[in-house]
Amino acid sequence: MTRSKRIYVLDTNVLMHDPTALFKFEEHDVFIPMMVLEELDNGKKGHSEASRNARQVSRFLNEIIEAHGSGGIEDGVRLVRPQGLQLRAPEAVGRLLFQLRPVEVGKRFGLVLPDNQILGSILQLIEDNPGVPVVLVSKDINLRIKASISGVKSEDYENDRAIDDFNLLFTGATELPADFWERHEGNLRSWTDRGRTFYEVRRTADDGWYPNQFLFMPGDDEVEMKVARLDDDKAVLQIVDDFRAPQHQVWGINARNREQNFAFNALMDPEIDFVTLLGTAGTGKTLLALAAGLTQTMDIQRYREIIMTRATVSVGEDIGFLPGTEEEKMTPWMGALTDNLEVLTHTEDHGSWGRGATNELLASRIKIRSMNFMRGRTFLNRWVIVDEAQNLTPKQMKTLITRAGPGTKIICMGNVEQIDTPYLTETTSGLTYAVDRFKNWNHSAHITLRRGERSRLADYASEVL
Repeated sequence: MTRSKRIYVLDTNVLMHDPTALFKFEEHDVFIPMMVLEELDNGKKGHSEASRNARQVSRFLNEIIEAHGSGGIEDGVRLVRPQGLQLRAPEAVGRLLFQLRPVEVGKRFGLVLPDNQILGSILQLIEDNPGVPVVLVSKDINLRIKASISGVKSEDYENDRAIDDFNLLFTGATELPADFWERHEGNLRSWTDRGRTFYEVRRTADDGWYPNQFLFMPGDDEVEMKVARLDDDKAVLQIVDDFRAPQHQVWGINARNREQNFAFNALMDPEIDFVTLLGTAGTGKTLLALAAGLTQTMDIQRYREIIMTRATVSVGEDIGFLPGTEEEKMTPWMGALTDNLEVLTHTEDHGSWGRGATNELLASRIKIRSMNFMRGRTFLNRWVIVDEAQNLTPKQMKTLITRAGPGTKIICMGNVEQIDTPYLTETTSGLTYAVDRFKNWNHSAHITLRRGERSRLADYASEVL
């Protein structure tokens, strides 16, 4: 059954959010109002990501029109995807339509606001194309409300969503059924190698396992494992280390719950290059990442230094320009680092280092870097912590992760309930995107931390406020 062809009207904010949106509507036509072109022109100046996207849209439009040749554009221009543009979306076969005549002065809404101009052009488009469904695609809720009032069908741009529902996001840890061992009794093989216990089981159609996923069985027969290897029909499970035991401290601290233990296992595994940690305030994300980083930088010397960065999005009003070097400018944003270092250097026993020397040594081994200067860099043998990663777009996340050189491990952490970036939601955040895209890779791991370990006050506030 073929779907009826529709015309999608793209708002400016959709194109400035995702320039490739032009090519993501398959067989349907795309309409660009003149006011959208005006707003793209006004928004192209500057060095922000939105400005870069506005310039990219203009280049795409120019390439499409040039590929069309010398013919007129009254009947639309074929949406030809530029060479070298790799997209997961199928090839677009629709047309690109432009607003060819101005909206009549004073018609319907007047010419006061750009939104009214866009709505006027849509209503004119509907009149000119009777029987063809016309849909406005905008990330602006107010424009969508106005469109509904005017009888125009509208929807949010959802092509950038990593997943449809945030509750479906991979959590990294799964509870095994109580009869797990009975189910696999006939096809279970176990062995020990270098002090680690492994089990090989036959896979079932509905297990839904991913590489480095953590599995647990609570109760009297409590067991905690991770998926060490996956084939089409078999899976190798490995018993994980218990970092709650006093002899398994990481830079003087222990895991306080099951999820923290899983996180330590992922952070301390040299075979895992990329770790994502999700969790609400006080679940210990920064503390775990720093403790594991310090142990592997100072004691094991697996990495040369720790690099910390984060998206500099203010919660309240901006406090203006900050003086000093890059590191000094970033310091106010890095309160989480200093707070956690205080915990780590005031433990009873933290290896062979004296406390006074430790503080100086840590300062020399931990570098604070701004995200603004990451493009073009390559990190060799570094432990990179990306804090507040929920405020990154998928494109910024890609820019950061592709900085990794040989021997570098990247840890991205954040709380998707605290997104401060405009137009980003739980389902479109770069952190959600990374969790979803990396879950099938053998050298990445993810864990969602659920239990707050900060204080009873913080835990209660998280629940009731």
